[in-house]
This record gives sequence, structure tokens and C-alpha cells, in this order.
Amino acid sequence: MTIEQLTTDPYPLLARLRATEPVAWLPELNGWLVTRHDLALRVLRDAATFTVDDPRFSTARVVGPSMLSLDSGEHTRHRTPFARHFRPREIEARFAGFVRAECARLVDGFAAAGQAELRRALAGPLAVAVVAEALGLADTDAVRVLAWYDAIVSTVDDISAGREPGDRGAEAFGELRAHIEGTVGRPSLLTEAATALELPEVVSNAAVLMFGGIETTEGMIANLLLHLLRDPARLEAVRADRALAPAAIEESLRLEPAAAVVDRYATSDVELAGASIARGDLVTVSLTAANRDPAVFANPDVFDPGRPDLGKQLAFAHGPHFCLGADLARLETRIAVETVLDRLPGIALAEPAAPSGLVFRKPVAVPARWLPSWPDDGVA
Repeated sequence: MTIEQLTTDPYPLLARLRATEPVAWLPELNGWLVTRHDLALRVLRDAATFTVDDPRFSTARVVGPSMLSLDSGEHTRHRTPFARHFRPREIEARFAGFVRAECARLVDGFAAAGQAELRRALAGPLAVAVVAEALGLADTDAVRVLAWYDAIVSTVDDISAGREPGDRGAEAFGELRAHIEGTVGRPSLLTEAATALELPEVVSNAAVLMFGGIETTEGMIANLLLHLLRDPARLEAVRADRALAPAAIEESLRLEPAAAVVDRYATSDVELAGASIARGDLVTVSLTAANRDPAVFANPDVFDPGRPDLGKQLAFAHGPHFCLGADLARLETRIAVETVLDRLPGIALAEPAAPSGLVFRKPVAVPARWLPSWPDDGVA
């Protein structure tokens, strides 16, 4: 096993491990890798035995303690001021209009060209705009914020791979922190959170909400666009019947979760599927492997939105750390794909692309082409 395998094409290795050693010690990760669906659920549900609250937790080393890296009462204290703003029943009413307008604005910028790279022309800027709207962040420049998160993701990858991280992630978080701190004080979700949390805690939690709202949502949209563009018949089916879009989203999440792995640390000696895990050991759950477990999903390497068991996919994790913004991410992804299908006739993949990444998986680019639409100049 190499880090390169897990980054580029992990599926054969993960399938082998899942079948023969579903809790395997991987020296390259200096920890255990869990690849079976039932075992992944067990780890994710049991925060008392498998915790995120450890100084080695990669994201916390970059942005500080937050709801993402705390458990029990402290987790609840950090999460509660934000959670009530992401109730599923309120997401559509609060954000659908904004997301549609932002998608239309972004597509207007490149539709006439007949080609674009959709990850950074649509998915990334949309994710930035929506999370800025959700948190009440003013004057948020998409290009600058995406550059910050590229640096932070690179640093998290380095930490997870056992490499010594450089300074880019810390510098990027410093700029992000200044941006967030400059907003606290104006009427916003962050100002409201500051009545319950200290300012550094507000900043760290805002950073991880932005992290999820930008990095994984960008990946979620890019991965779905790639899956549909690789399967023109399926794309045309979704174009003809929008009721098929939610299942396509869930199947894309199952087949290629934007967050490939989540880390936990054993709080005591424990046995899991015959593996003797020692107190303090890193236990990494491969969401990618769990989502392709043939014991749960038939023909797991095939993109099939018609499968009956999509509710069992674990792309948003499970247990107390289930993704806070899952329904908002789904809304963004659905409207982004609907806008692409409405506005870009004849869209097709311009060149091959594939997801990659150790911790966060998405294509480097989603190059697409379509029949350009020209402005009506009044000439018949």
C-alpha cells in the first residue's frame, strides 16, 4: 500500500482490504483503516470509544478546536449555536432563491463561450457564495477564499499522509481568520454565535463550516457533474425528468464521497473485527470503502441511481458528527445540475477526468463543452 494508491485509484486496494482485513494496520498512515460498512457505522456511532478529541486531529491542527474536533459536552456547546440555522425543513425556504440566482449569474458568465471548466467556474464559486450567505460574511471574494482552502486542504492531506506540513495552510487560515473576525459585530449568524462562544471559538467553527460548505460541496457538485457527463443516457434521463435528480445526487455521494475518510482515536484498548486496537491509536474510517461494500450495495462500482438502498450511504458520516450542512449541500448540487441542464444544451465532457485526493476526493477539473447560445441581436 502506498499513499499514491490511496490518492489516485484506491478502489482495488480498499476492496481487497474489505474482503480480507477490514480493520487493517497501514504503516503509511500510522494507523488502522476501517473499510467495511458495518464496522464504519460502529466507529462513527461510538464517540466514547472512538473520539475526534485528540491533539493530532488534522483539521484542528490547522484551524483550532471546533465542533469538528470535540466530543461530548464541548461538541454540543460548539455545535448548538450554529445547528438551529441548518434545520432541514428551513433550508429550501431560506436558500433556494439565492442558490438559483447565483447559479444563473455564474452560468451567464460562460454560457456563450461553449466551453468551461465547471469545477472552478461553477461549483467552487457557488459553494463560496452560499456559505458566505449562510454565515453572513460580507465582501467574500470567491477566488481568494478558494485559494485559502486549496492551501488548507493541501496541509490536511500532508498531515494525514505523515508529511511535514509547510506554512501555506497556517498562512491561509490566518487570512481567513482576519476575514471572519472583521465580520463579527455586524448582524449575522457569527455575531449571534459570539454570544455563546468566545471569538476564537466562533472563528474556528466558522472555518470548519466554510471548510465543509466549500471544499466538500465543491467536490460533491463536481463529482456529480462528472458522473452524469460520463453517462450521457443518464444525463438525458435527468434532463427529461427532474424527479430523478435527488437519487442521482445520493448515488454520486455513495460512489465518490467528497470526504473520503474521517479520523478517530481510540480512547481505550478495543477489539474490532479481530484487530487489537490500542488506546491512542489512529482509527481512520474509509467512507469510500464503506460506500462500496458489496454486502450493502449490489454492483458497488457501478453508477446506478436506481438502486434501492441509497439511504445507507455514509458520505455525510454518521453519529454525532453527521454533517451539519448536508441538506444545504444537496440543495446546491440539485440546483447547480438543473441550471447546467437548462442552460447548456448538448453538454458533454471535453476530455477525460477522474477524482483524486487522499482525504478530499474530486476531479482537478471538469472540462465541458456545449452548443453556445448567442445573444439575440434582432437579426432574423
